[in-house]
Amino acid sequence: MDKVVASAAEAVADIGSGSSLAVGGFGLCGVPIKLIDALLEQGADQLTTISNNCGVDDAALGVLLYAGRITRTISSFVGGNKELARLYLSGQLDVELTPQGTLAERLRAGGCGIPAFYTPTGVGTMVADGGIPVRYDADGNVVETSRPKEIREFDGVQYVLETALTADFGLVRAAVGDRHGNLVFHSSAQNFNPLAGMAGKVTIAEVEELVEPGEIPPGSIHLPGVFVQRVVEVGPEGKDIEKRTTRPRTAPGQEN
Repeated sequence: MDKVVASAAEAVADIGSGSSLAVGGFGLCGVPIKLIDALLEQGADQLTTISNNCGVDDAALGVLLYAGRITRTISSFVGGNKELARLYLSGQLDVELTPQGTLAERLRAGGCGIPAFYTPTGVGTMVADGGIPVRYDADGNVVETSRPKEIREFDGVQYVLETALTADFGLVRAAVGDRHGNLVFHSSAQNFNPLAGMAGKVTIAEVEELVEPGEIPPGSIHLPGVFVQRVVEVGPEGKDIEKRTTRPRTAPGQEN
C-alpha cells in the first residue's frame, strides 16, 4: 500500500517513447512541473499528451514541446503557446482540438469505464461536422482533418457522440497526499488534475506535502488512492504565475 517513490526521476523512469500522457493543470496552475522536468531529462519522445493546454512557451508541457518530444496533443486551448503553433502549422505536431468541458468529461468517462457519451456542445459546428485541421504538411497544406461525429436527437434536442479518453500514464500535482495515494488539490488546482488522474492507467502524483495514512479526512479527499499508483514528495518550490496582474497600492484612506 505504500506508493511513495524516492524521486521524480524514479517515478517516470518507465514512461517509454510513444506513450500517451493525461496531464493535470490549467495554464500553469496545478501543473506537475517536477514530473515534466524529470521526463524531459529521462528522454522519452513521440509522446501524445492530453491536457487542457499544452503548456505555455518554454514552461510546463512547453519544455517537452521545445525539445521535440511531443508529436500529438489533445487539448482545449493552444493559443498561449507560440511553439505549438509553429510545430502545428509546419507539420511537426498533430493537434486534436476539443471543447474544454467536453475534454473534462472525456477524461472523467475514461476513468469511470464509460466508453462514450452524448453532449449538446459542438452541435452545428466543425466539432460535430468534422473538418478541423489535425495535421499540416511542411508546406502548410492540410493533410488530415477531424472526422464527422454521430448526431442523435433526444427529446427534440440534438447531441453529438464523444468518446472517452484514457492514457498510458496520468501525471498530476497535489497539495497534500498520503502514502496510499489519496490526494487533495489546492483551490483552482482542482481543475483537470482529478480527471487526468482517473484517466491514467498508471497515475503518478507529485505532492507538495506527504502525510501518513489517516491524516487526510475521508471527506476532504479529491482523488482516492485507488486511482494513484505512485507518489513523490516535491515540496512547494518551482511554481510560477502565467500572467501576473497587479494594481498600484493606495495609501490608507484613499481606496476607491
